[in-house]
Amino acid sequence: MLTLQKAIELNAAMVREDALLLHEKNVCYAMGAMAEHFGEDPERWQAIGMLHDFDYEKYPEEHLQHTAEPLRAQGVCEEDIRAILSHGYGVCTDVKPETNLEKSLFTVDELTGIIQACARMRPHGITDLEVKSFMKKFKDKRFAAKCDRALILQGCEMLGMELRDVAGLCIAGMKAHAEELGLQGTGE
Repeated sequence: MLTLQKAIELNAAMVREDALLLHEKNVCYAMGAMAEHFGEDPERWQAIGMLHDFDYEKYPEEHLQHTAEPLRAQGVCEEDIRAILSHGYGVCTDVKPETNLEKSLFTVDELTGIIQACARMRPHGITDLEVKSFMKKFKDKRFAAKCDRALILQGCEMLGMELRDVAGLCIAGMKAHAEELGLQGTGE
């Protein structure tokens, strides 16, 4: 079984950029919250979140084309590899998200970018970020403009969940790790 520790070790061999590592951690912790919501194993979902951009730093133009074989060689099961590949559905893969795990990763990947940006603008970071504040920023297309809102909404629809509910889960998952994510704010 893929553990979070194993995912961190595998990831360390491929990912060195601080910004990418931080993004993977954001997704990791948001995925843990999504797993709890669905009554699944948070550590497994976190591990998949940690590995979701495994090949991105080395192959940004061929993202997810250099993921399956190296992970398979390291003993990662096909189900977990498929989940990782599914987050690129419609962008760089044709692996359609089918399970709650896959649909969550598809949605959370972009969503955490907006949450992180919201938290960075606040004196207390994510520690007092509420869904209402997130929703205001989500509606402003100029805010965190690189985050694909249509993709996030598509993912929420796949999950059969409202954006505010998914965002609330992700905020809670990230909030529990605010210091590690550098999202605790300055307090000023």
